[in-house]
Amino acid sequence: MNEQSQTFREKLLEGRFLFGSFMKIAHTMPTEVLGSLNYDFVVIDEEHAPINRESTDRILLACKAHGMGGLVRVQNGDASTILSVIDCGADGVLVPHVDSAAKAREIVSAARYRSGSRGYSATTRAGNFGSRTIEAHLDQQDASIAVIAMIEDPHALDQLDEILAVKGLDAVFIGRGDLTVAYGETKAGSAPVKAASRKIAGAARAAGKTICVMTGGAADAGELAELGATAFIVSSDQTFLRNAAASALSAVRETVTK
Repeated sequence: MNEQSQTFREKLLEGRFLFGSFMKIAHTMPTEVLGSLNYDFVVIDEEHAPINRESTDRILLACKAHGMGGLVRVQNGDASTILSVIDCGADGVLVPHVDSAAKAREIVSAARYRSGSRGYSATTRAGNFGSRTIEAHLDQQDASIAVIAMIEDPHALDQLDEILAVKGLDAVFIGRGDLTVAYGETKAGSAPVKAASRKIAGAARAAGKTICVMTGGAADAGELAELGATAFIVSSDQTFLRNAAASALSAVRETVTK
Protein backbone atom coordinates (compact mmCIF):
# COMPACT_ATOMS: atom_id res chain seq x y z
CA MET A 1 0.00 0.00 0.00
CA ASN A 2 1.22 3.50 -0.83
CA GLU A 3 2.43 5.26 2.31
CA GLN A 4 0.37 8.35 1.53
CA SER A 5 -2.84 6.30 1.46
CA GLN A 6 -2.20 4.56 4.75
CA THR A 7 -4.07 5.60 7.85
CA PHE A 8 -2.23 6.58 11.00
CA ARG A 9 -3.40 3.35 12.63
CA GLU A 10 -1.98 1.24 9.81
CA LYS A 11 1.40 2.94 10.15
CA LEU A 12 1.26 2.51 13.93
CA LEU A 13 0.46 -1.20 13.70
CA GLU A 14 3.20 -1.75 11.13
CA GLY A 15 5.73 -0.41 13.62
CA ARG A 16 6.84 2.49 11.46
CA PHE A 17 8.90 5.12 13.23
CA LEU A 18 6.45 7.95 13.87
CA PHE A 19 7.20 11.33 15.42
CA GLY A 20 4.70 13.67 17.01
CA SER A 21 4.17 16.22 19.76
CA PHE A 22 1.64 17.15 22.42
CA MET A 23 -0.61 20.10 21.58
CA LYS A 24 -1.53 22.12 24.66
CA ILE A 25 -2.31 25.52 23.12
CA ALA A 26 -5.99 25.84 22.19
CA HIS A 27 -5.35 27.12 18.67
CA THR A 28 -4.73 25.63 15.25
CA MET A 29 -1.49 27.43 14.38
CA PRO A 30 0.96 25.36 16.46
CA THR A 31 -0.42 22.24 14.77
CA GLU A 32 -0.16 23.89 11.36
CA VAL A 33 3.48 24.74 12.04
CA LEU A 34 4.29 21.14 12.94
CA GLY A 35 2.37 19.94 9.91
CA SER A 36 4.50 22.19 7.71
CA LEU A 37 7.58 20.52 9.24
CA ASN A 38 6.30 17.04 8.33
CA TYR A 39 5.60 15.74 11.81
CA ASP A 40 3.71 12.47 11.54
CA PHE A 41 1.11 13.22 14.19
CA VAL A 42 0.09 15.38 17.12
CA VAL A 43 -1.64 14.51 20.37
CA ILE A 44 -4.22 17.07 21.44
CA ASP A 45 -4.02 17.13 25.22
CA GLU A 46 -7.49 17.36 26.72
CA GLU A 47 -6.26 15.82 29.97
CA HIS A 48 -3.76 18.45 31.09
CA ALA A 49 -4.44 21.48 28.87
CA PRO A 50 -7.39 23.92 28.73
CA ILE A 51 -8.74 22.49 25.48
CA ASN A 52 -12.46 21.99 24.96
CA ARG A 53 -14.37 20.05 22.31
CA GLU A 54 -14.60 22.99 19.93
CA SER A 55 -10.85 23.61 20.10
CA THR A 56 -10.19 19.91 19.54
CA ASP A 57 -12.48 19.99 16.52
CA ARG A 58 -10.54 22.88 14.96
CA ILE A 59 -7.12 21.40 15.68
CA LEU A 60 -8.19 18.12 14.09
CA LEU A 61 -9.22 20.08 11.00
CA ALA A 62 -5.68 21.50 10.89
CA CYS A 63 -4.35 17.94 11.05
CA LYS A 64 -6.55 16.97 8.08
CA ALA A 65 -5.29 19.99 6.11
CA HIS A 66 -1.70 18.78 6.49
CA GLY A 67 -2.35 15.05 6.12
CA MET A 68 -1.04 14.55 9.64
CA GLY A 69 -2.32 12.09 12.24
CA GLY A 70 -4.49 13.68 14.91
CA LEU A 71 -4.77 11.85 18.23
CA VAL A 72 -6.39 13.06 21.44
CA ARG A 73 -5.30 12.36 24.98
CA VAL A 74 -8.76 12.27 26.50
CA GLN A 75 -9.54 13.24 30.07
CA ASN A 76 -10.74 9.76 30.96
CA GLY A 77 -11.88 6.49 29.45
CA ASP A 78 -15.60 7.25 29.53
CA ALA A 79 -17.42 6.20 26.37
CA SER A 80 -18.87 9.69 25.87
CA THR A 81 -15.41 11.26 26.09
CA ILE A 82 -14.00 8.91 23.47
CA LEU A 83 -17.04 9.29 21.21
CA SER A 84 -16.72 13.07 21.29
CA VAL A 85 -13.22 13.18 19.83
CA ILE A 86 -13.52 10.39 17.29
CA ASP A 87 -16.72 11.93 15.90
CA CYS A 88 -14.68 15.12 15.43
CA GLY A 89 -12.30 13.13 13.26
CA ALA A 90 -9.55 11.98 15.62
CA ASP A 91 -7.40 9.18 14.27
CA GLY A 92 -7.15 7.68 17.72
CA VAL A 93 -7.13 8.19 21.46
CA LEU A 94 -4.57 8.01 24.24
CA VAL A 95 -6.46 6.98 27.34
CA PRO A 96 -4.85 7.72 30.72
CA HIS A 97 -4.54 5.31 33.64
CA VAL A 98 -5.54 2.07 31.96
CA ASP A 99 -4.80 -0.20 34.89
CA SER A 100 -6.91 -3.31 34.21
CA ALA A 101 -8.07 -5.55 31.42
CA ALA A 102 -11.65 -4.49 32.16
CA LYS A 103 -10.78 -0.85 31.53
CA ALA A 104 -8.89 -1.78 28.36
CA ARG A 105 -11.96 -3.63 27.09
CA GLU A 106 -14.17 -0.64 27.89
CA ILE A 107 -12.08 1.84 25.92
CA VAL A 108 -11.75 -0.47 22.93
CA SER A 109 -15.51 -1.03 22.95
CA ALA A 110 -16.15 2.72 23.07
CA ALA A 111 -14.06 3.23 19.93
CA ARG A 112 -15.54 0.43 17.80
CA TYR A 113 -18.90 -0.03 16.12
CA ARG A 114 -19.18 -3.68 15.11
CA SER A 115 -17.20 -5.25 17.92
CA GLY A 116 -18.04 -2.56 20.46
CA SER A 117 -20.61 -0.08 21.65
CA ARG A 118 -19.74 3.18 19.88
CA GLY A 119 -22.78 5.41 19.38
CA TYR A 120 -23.66 5.81 15.71
CA SER A 121 -23.62 9.00 13.70
CA ALA A 122 -22.35 9.48 10.15
CA THR A 123 -23.08 13.20 9.75
CA THR A 124 -19.79 14.10 11.48
CA ARG A 125 -16.31 14.83 10.15
CA ALA A 126 -15.53 11.20 10.97
CA GLY A 127 -18.37 10.17 8.64
CA ASN A 128 -17.39 12.65 5.92
CA PHE A 129 -20.59 14.51 6.77
CA GLY A 130 -22.99 11.78 5.78
CA SER A 131 -21.48 10.94 2.40
CA ARG A 132 -20.91 7.24 3.19
CA THR A 133 -23.31 4.39 3.49
CA ILE A 134 -23.79 2.93 6.96
CA GLU A 135 -21.73 -0.12 6.02
CA ALA A 136 -18.90 1.95 4.53
CA HIS A 137 -18.82 4.21 7.58
CA LEU A 138 -18.65 1.30 10.01
CA ASP A 139 -15.89 -0.36 7.98
CA GLN A 140 -13.80 2.80 7.63
CA GLN A 141 -14.04 3.86 11.25
CA ASP A 142 -13.46 0.45 12.79
CA ALA A 143 -10.35 0.06 10.64
CA SER A 144 -8.88 3.49 11.27
CA ILE A 145 -9.29 4.42 14.95
CA ALA A 146 -6.18 3.72 17.04
CA VAL A 147 -6.71 2.87 20.71
CA ILE A 148 -3.66 3.45 22.89
CA ALA A 149 -3.60 2.62 26.60
CA MET A 150 -1.43 4.72 28.87
CA ILE A 151 0.27 2.48 31.43
CA GLU A 152 1.25 4.85 34.22
CA ASP A 153 0.23 3.22 37.51
CA PRO A 154 2.50 0.80 39.37
CA HIS A 155 -0.34 -1.63 40.10
CA ALA A 156 -1.07 -1.87 36.36
CA LEU A 157 2.28 -3.63 35.91
CA ASP A 158 0.86 -6.64 37.76
CA GLN A 159 -1.84 -6.97 35.09
CA LEU A 160 0.16 -6.22 31.96
CA ASP A 161 -0.40 -9.55 30.26
CA GLU A 162 -4.16 -9.34 30.78
CA ILE A 163 -4.32 -5.73 29.58
CA LEU A 164 -2.22 -6.42 26.50
CA ALA A 165 -4.26 -9.49 25.60
CA VAL A 166 -7.36 -7.32 25.00
CA LYS A 167 -8.33 -7.62 21.35
CA GLY A 168 -8.45 -4.28 19.57
CA LEU A 169 -5.99 -2.53 21.87
CA ASP A 170 -3.42 -1.26 19.38
CA ALA A 171 -0.60 0.15 21.46
CA VAL A 172 0.62 1.13 24.89
CA PHE A 173 2.10 4.41 26.02
CA ILE A 174 4.69 4.17 28.78
CA GLY A 175 3.68 6.95 31.18
CA ARG A 176 7.03 7.67 32.79
CA GLY A 177 5.94 10.99 34.32
CA ASP A 178 3.12 9.54 36.39
CA LEU A 179 5.20 6.49 37.22
CA THR A 180 7.98 8.74 38.53
CA VAL A 181 5.59 10.49 40.91
CA ALA A 182 3.84 7.26 41.89
CA TYR A 183 7.15 5.71 42.89
CA GLY A 184 7.98 8.73 45.05
CA GLU A 185 10.77 9.87 42.74
CA THR A 186 11.54 13.41 41.60
CA LYS A 187 14.00 12.89 38.76
CA ALA A 188 13.52 11.43 35.32
CA GLY A 189 15.39 8.21 34.71
CA SER A 190 15.12 6.88 38.26
CA ALA A 191 15.81 3.18 38.74
CA PRO A 192 12.23 2.06 39.49
CA VAL A 193 10.88 3.93 36.46
CA LYS A 194 13.51 2.43 34.19
CA ALA A 195 12.64 -1.01 35.51
CA ALA A 196 8.93 -0.37 34.98
CA SER A 197 9.59 0.88 31.45
CA ARG A 198 11.57 -2.25 30.62
CA LYS A 199 8.79 -4.44 32.00
CA ILE A 200 6.06 -2.63 30.04
CA ALA A 201 8.09 -2.66 26.85
CA GLY A 202 8.94 -6.34 27.21
CA ALA A 203 5.32 -7.30 27.77
CA ALA A 204 4.22 -5.17 24.81
CA ARG A 205 6.79 -6.76 22.51
CA ALA A 206 5.70 -10.23 23.61
CA ALA A 207 2.07 -9.33 22.91
CA GLY A 208 2.85 -7.75 19.56
CA LYS A 209 1.67 -4.30 20.65
CA THR A 210 3.20 -1.05 19.42
CA ILE A 211 5.07 0.98 22.04
CA CYS A 212 4.58 4.75 22.29
CA VAL A 213 6.66 7.04 24.47
CA MET A 214 7.36 10.67 25.23
CA THR A 215 11.03 11.35 24.82
CA GLY A 216 13.21 13.80 26.69
CA GLY A 217 15.72 14.18 23.87
CA ALA A 218 17.83 12.36 21.32
CA ALA A 219 19.78 10.16 23.75
CA ASP A 220 16.63 9.22 25.62
CA ALA A 221 14.87 8.41 22.34
CA GLY A 222 17.73 6.11 21.38
CA GLU A 223 17.40 4.17 24.62
CA LEU A 224 13.65 3.88 24.19
CA ALA A 225 14.04 2.69 20.61
CA GLU A 226 16.28 -0.08 21.93
CA LEU A 227 13.34 -1.14 24.14
CA GLY A 228 11.18 -1.37 21.03
CA ALA A 229 9.43 2.00 20.96
CA THR A 230 8.42 3.18 17.50
CA ALA A 231 6.06 6.11 18.14
CA PHE A 232 7.76 9.08 19.77
CA ILE A 233 6.13 12.19 21.22
CA VAL A 234 8.72 14.95 21.03
CA SER A 235 8.02 17.67 23.59
CA SER A 236 4.95 19.93 23.30
CA ASP A 237 3.98 23.17 21.59
CA GLN A 238 4.31 25.04 24.91
CA THR A 239 7.82 23.72 25.49
CA PHE A 240 8.90 24.44 21.92
CA LEU A 241 7.68 28.02 22.35
CA ARG A 242 9.30 28.46 25.76
CA ASN A 243 12.66 27.06 24.68
CA ALA A 244 12.81 29.07 21.46
CA ALA A 245 11.70 32.25 23.24
CA ALA A 246 14.28 31.77 26.02
CA SER A 247 17.06 31.11 23.53
CA ALA A 248 16.21 34.14 21.38
CA LEU A 249 15.94 36.45 24.40
CA SER A 250 19.23 35.23 25.84
CA ALA A 251 21.08 35.70 22.54
CA VAL A 252 19.77 39.24 21.94
CA ARG A 253 20.20 40.33 25.57
CA GLU A 254 23.76 39.05 25.63
CA THR A 255 24.60 40.83 22.38
CA VAL A 256 23.21 44.27 23.25
CA THR A 257 24.26 44.42 26.91
CA LYS A 258 27.87 43.23 26.73
